[in-house]
Amino acid sequence: MKIWQKNIDVNKDIETFTVGRDRELDLEMAAFDVLGSLAHVEMLESINLLTAEELKTVQSALKQIYKEIESGDFVIEDAVEDVHSQVEWLLTQRIGEAGKKIHSGRSRNDQVLVDLKLYFRACIEGMVTNTSALFEQLISLSNTHKDKLLPGYTHLQIAMPSSFGLWFGAYAESLVDDMDMMLAAWKITNKNPLGSAAGYGSSFPLNRTRTTELLGFERLNYNVVYAQMGRGKTERILAQAMSSIAATLAKMAMDVCLFINQNFSFISFPAELTTGSSIMPHKKNPDVFELIRSRCNKIQALPNEIAMMTTNLPSGYHRDLQLLKESLFPAITSLNECLQMATYMLQHIEVKDGILADKKYAYLFSVESVNELALNGVPFREAYKIVGETIENGTFEPGTAVNHVHEGSIGNLCNEEISGMMNEVLAQFNFEKVKGAIEKLLAH
Repeated sequence: MKIWQKNIDVNKDIETFTVGRDRELDLEMAAFDVLGSLAHVEMLESINLLTAEELKTVQSALKQIYKEIESGDFVIEDAVEDVHSQVEWLLTQRIGEAGKKIHSGRSRNDQVLVDLKLYFRACIEGMVTNTSALFEQLISLSNTHKDKLLPGYTHLQIAMPSSFGLWFGAYAESLVDDMDMMLAAWKITNKNPLGSAAGYGSSFPLNRTRTTELLGFERLNYNVVYAQMGRGKTERILAQAMSSIAATLAKMAMDVCLFINQNFSFISFPAELTTGSSIMPHKKNPDVFELIRSRCNKIQALPNEIAMMTTNLPSGYHRDLQLLKESLFPAITSLNECLQMATYMLQHIEVKDGILADKKYAYLFSVESVNELALNGVPFREAYKIVGETIENGTFEPGTAVNHVHEGSIGNLCNEEISGMMNEVLAQFNFEKVKGAIEKLLAH
């Protein structure tokens, strides 16, 4: 039941070691393996490697397997090595000789490549959707709390006035840049490697442009050697995009953990969204954001982990690449959970008002005082010295008015412009084209 096996049984210990977690992880790719096969067999019929009747039989059986996968009734049996073998074995059992023909013109190498590309496309759409939801929540909070002032810090020392509008909006705009990174990963993922076979093409007259269209890819990985070299590179670039989102989430989570602390006390959450202590009855711990911080720091290590697993591999396929799934697949799940949980928590955040009335924040307004003198004609360096001396001798009396009007400041958040940037990058993913192609593939 191994599509590569001849007449010698592999040692059981060798088989266990080499298969590893493939059966478990391949289940996540099962639907995409069927989609790749549906496109491949339609192309095979166009070049006369399948008859029209055989194509109908194979398509019907593949679509039935797809339905079984969608309903959770598909399993990869212990005697079967991977998802490719399971699908082909099921086909052969159900429809006979036609099932044995579907591997013509492809290898497990390009089969797993196209499975991964299709799977990653779906994963990217999920991560983009969840990031977009978090973005909208942040923009909403920024607009709602734009007039509530907040201490700004440099070196974790009180620095200048900020606002919740600025704070929420900062993380929203950070997600825009993260989506630019994810768009780059999408563009690299959305290229078709199918037809590269074992990495050196095929003597069959394959129509690779046809499978590219059928699967909704933007274009081909043209060079068959490079198509195989894309394994590992695609994962690393996707991990880098994920790492960018994770960095934004981890930093925001750290801010939340500080701001909820009683010594800051800028924000709070309903008690049911926090945890307590087994001995200290007053505790309301931000465990959710602590776990988001740690999970996202772990994700930030992922690109380096993938690089270390693939560095200095020569061209061509190597079994090392199998292990990438063990690192990347759970990280995708974890990032989606962090995005969803961050959005949920922020839907219930409670923001304090009047924070800067506390006298310990008086020095936040020192720059405002310097700028006021400068606006009245005092040279900036002289104004800086004057205000500095009042601070040193204890006579500083701050004004608390904040007059920031330039783009991106307290009084001019530019949230509409930030939303415009996000909408611009989201539109470039063009998920609808992919959905349309897959729906058409499954329909006929």
